[in-house]
Amino acid sequence: MAKVLYSVTLSIDGFISGPNGDMQWMRPYLGPNPEVDELVPRIGALLVGRRTHDGDDPHKGDPNEGQAFGGGYDGPEYVVTHHPPADPRPGVTYVDDFTKALAAAKQAAGDKYVNVMGASIAKQCIEAGELDEVLVLYAPVMLGDGTRLFAHPGGRTVRLQRRSVTPTSLATSLWFDVIKN
Repeated sequence: MAKVLYSVTLSIDGFISGPNGDMQWMRPYLGPNPEVDELVPRIGALLVGRRTHDGDDPHKGDPNEGQAFGGGYDGPEYVVTHHPPADPRPGVTYVDDFTKALAAAKQAAGDKYVNVMGASIAKQCIEAGELDEVLVLYAPVMLGDGTRLFAHPGGRTVRLQRRSVTPTSLATSLWFDVIKN
């Protein structure tokens, strides 16, 4: 059975993108990461929000621009959107319902991970009780503004249990299990 994982690079002050969805801040922190290299072959499907799918690519200008994990991942991708594009990208399935998209991604993933990309989709997974794990790659930078890792007006506590901490030269990885009550 597939597990749902939210993996994301994060600034020390809690942002996954900069102002106006800027992802170029991440470029100096892209590079070899043994934990990510080990993870990518264990991903069976992506579950992505439309803003993330259409947004700024930290690999802009690179040969693998537009490809998940800088070209490291090649598999099914499910984008949650109420407005599918007129010219869909090959290999991407656009689904207008979160629940249906998650079910399709889990089925496609088999016994591998469904990797969540995008704060809104991660939040929906949390609210549905479907998020199993979180992998945060802390980059040594502060952005001051942008999209938060998790925002819930009025607050919401999501308890996590640390699984591992892995420092690298570019970022520090923290892997957690989501504690479900």
